[in-house]
Parts: sequence; structure tokens; C-alpha cells
Amino acid sequence: MSGRARRVHPAVARAGTTRLFLWLAPRVLPRADRAVHRLTGGRWMPSRLFLPSVVLTTTGHRSGRPHATPLCAFRCPDGSRLVAATNFGRPRHPHWSANLLHRPEATVTYGGRTQPVTAHRLSPAAQRAERARSLAILPAYDHYAARVGDRGIRVFRLVP
Repeated sequence: MSGRARRVHPAVARAGTTRLFLWLAPRVLPRADRAVHRLTGGRWMPSRLFLPSVVLTTTGHRSGRPHATPLCAFRCPDGSRLVAATNFGRPRHPHWSANLLHRPEATVTYGGRTQPVTAHRLSPAAQRAERARSLAILPAYDHYAARVGDRGIRVFRLVP
């Protein structure tokens, strides 16, 4: 995906905030994405039909083991990517974001290519500055932010 954001279809944006989606998606999408991603040698996954997606591999901050997580990601003009730890608006931060806080070195796989990256957590001001990009690729961002309340959403820039 180039630096230009591919707009998400309005029907997909609406579906991302429904009760059924919020219950089903966290249970099904990551597993399906990981399985198809593995079967296609990292070239494709189902979420790409709806959102720009990558597989982020972090190192567990406690276990030291690699953890692969499919994520929605915006590719910036400078080659970095933005990822938001929305966790579908659930109460806890996703594990991959805690891993990045402790060990910012990770890899991103997209289109069959794996690239090492370093994660930088965006400050609240930087998050506000990137809000338009966040909404372009993840229209449910504000809905998820409202659901998480005080925990907030961690946003990272993944720099090659």
C-alpha cells in the first residue's frame, strides 16, 4: 500500500462497531489471518479485503518468544507504519503493545516480505496529529476509543 490511505467502505466501517462484530472479530479474525498468512507464505490474509493489514511479530517481554499478530496498519510516505492498539475496544491493552513497550524491536510482514522495525509510541499530541490517518484506515477508531475510556489507545510508529 502506498502512502495514500485506501478508504474503507462505509458498510465495513459500520459493521466494525456492531455488537456481533465486536464479539466475533477478536475470536475469529486473528486466527483466520494467521492461518491464511502462514499458508500463503506471508503474501495475503483475509483482513486485507477490508483494511490495510500486516503481521507484526514482537518478542514477548516475559517469555522472550516471538508472537505474530495480524494488525490494521497505515503505511506512511516515509515507509513507516502506524498501528493502533485498539484491541477492538476491549478493556485491556493488547499484549503486542505491552511487548513493544518493553522491546521495541519487531518485524512487519506484508506481501511475503519481512522487514525489521523499531516501534516508537506516539505522544498524545502526535496521536491527535495522526488522527485523520487513523480514521482513514480504521473508521471505528473513535468508537473503540470511547469504549476503552481511561485506558486510552496506544499508537505506535513502526520505523524500518
